[in-house]
Amino acid sequence: MQTNDFLQRILVTKAEELLDKKKQHPLTLLRKQAESPEIRTQRRDFIGALRNKVKANQAAVIAEMKKASPSKGILRADFSPEKIAPRYAEQGAACLSVLTDTAYFQGTQHHLEQARAACSLPVLRKDFLIDEYHIYEAAAWGADCILLIASALDTTHLQALEDLAQELGMAVLVEIHHRHELDAALRLRTPLIGINNRNLHTFMVTLETTIDLLPYIPSERLVITASGILKPADVHYMRSHDVHTFLVGEAMMRAPDPGAELARLFS
Repeated sequence: MQTNDFLQRILVTKAEELLDKKKQHPLTLLRKQAESPEIRTQRRDFIGALRNKVKANQAAVIAEMKKASPSKGILRADFSPEKIAPRYAEQGAACLSVLTDTAYFQGTQHHLEQARAACSLPVLRKDFLIDEYHIYEAAAWGADCILLIASALDTTHLQALEDLAQELGMAVLVEIHHRHELDAALRLRTPLIGINNRNLHTFMVTLETTIDLLPYIPSERLVITASGILKPADVHYMRSHDVHTFLVGEAMMRAPDPGAELARLFS
C-alpha cells in the first residue's frame, strides 16, 4: 500500500469497523467481561518489567509480533505467536507487543491471546485505538498495556482513554513523532513515551526523531524508541544517548528464528 496519509486511511477504517463491532458485541457485554475480577487479577506489570531491565543496565525490549505491514506486505508467512513468544522470553525480552489490526497488519485478537498464554511476559495491544470500546476490548482480551497514538487523538480524548485504561488495570504507552505531540503526551500520567521514528503520514524513518525529542522529555518519563532499529549499531547509537528501551519487530519477524535475531540485535 503506497500512500502519503496512511494514518488518516486507517482511522477511517477503524471508525467503520467500530460500528460493526458494536452491533455484533454490544458495549454492555464487553464492559462486563473487561471489568471481571478474574481478568483484572491476571494483569501483568508492563511498566515494572521495563524499569527492572533498565535498572539492571540492560536493554528493555518490547519484542513485537506482526504478520504483515501496509508498507512491506507479508513479513512472516509462518506466523505462530505461540511459538515466537517463548523464544522472545528466552532471549531476554521484557515485554511483548502484538498487532491486532486485521485490515492493514493481518493481526487478530487470537494472536494476542496466544502470545500471552505462551509465556509470562506482559503484553501490549498494538493497534489504532480511538474509542472506549477499544479499551474495554483490550482489557477483555487480557492486554496488560494499550497504545494511544497522539497524532490520532486530541488531548481530551487521550486523557479520557488513558483514564479508562488505568481504571481497568492496564498501562498506557503514548506514541509521538513531533514536538507538538509530545506536549499532549506530557499531559498524561503514563511514564511511557514512545517515539516512533517512522512518520505515519509518509512512512519516512530516521532515528534522529528520537534524538531530537530527548531534550524536551522529563527524566522521570521512560523513553521507548520504535521503528528503524535494524542492527546492533542502531541499538548502540540509542544507548549511547541514554535510551535503553526499545520496541522492535520487523527485523525479528523477517529472521528464521525471531528469538535468535533479538539476541543478535541486543548482544
